[in-house]
Amino acid sequence: MYCTLEQARDAGTTGDDTEVTAWIEAAQDRITAYTSQLFEPTVMAVVADVGAGGLVILPRRVRAVTAVVPYASGDDGPALPPSAYRVTSSEVLGAIDAVHLAVGGWDDLVAGAESYSGGWAGLWDRWGADQVRVEGTFGYAQVPPLVARATALLAAHLQAEAQPDDDDAPDAGLDVDDEGNNVAIEDAEPDDGPVSPRASTGSPQVDALLVNYVNTSSRVVGV
Repeated sequence: MYCTLEQARDAGTTGDDTEVTAWIEAAQDRITAYTSQLFEPTVMAVVADVGAGGLVILPRRVRAVTAVVPYASGDDGPALPPSAYRVTSSEVLGAIDAVHLAVGGWDDLVAGAESYSGGWAGLWDRWGADQVRVEGTFGYAQVPPLVARATALLAAHLQAEAQPDDDDAPDAGLDVDDEGNNVAIEDAEPDDGPVSPRASTGSPQVDALLVNYVNTSSRVVGV
């Protein structure tokens, strides 16, 4: 978990261990959605677009890649050999989380990528894949202190939102007529459309703590 039970309780979360754990997990989900990051090593697979020059920008910090598989219309191609790509991680200052596919040159030891078959470029053309599925381990090696603090605060914040002080307060979305029937109040203002779930964690204080951990590169490519 991104924070301990003790940290969550110190921030104001109450309940037994099971209840506090549930609020921590809810906070983690919000933080993952807001930052587009994982803050503990997680084995998973992601599907990402192949960009110019074979650049595949990954939506999470990558630690290790175990397989890269061409992905076209939901059908998998053969797994690429390690010589067909290299991996960079934002864990290294100045680098980005990406798989760099070999689209220039060739490898005579790989079927379909031989020099006389068009090399890597010819192989990609024959697969017709504009995406790849990348399998491996993603996330931070350990939870940064600010993320742990943000998780604890958000767990307490979510619990407080779910447990208002006045349980008898009237529902702002309902009205009661003379006969006691509930009548919905129509909003006279136009709807501005859905709000991105990643626009905020719901707590400005938590947003401020996480601002340096937001994965902006994945948002640019729409992942």
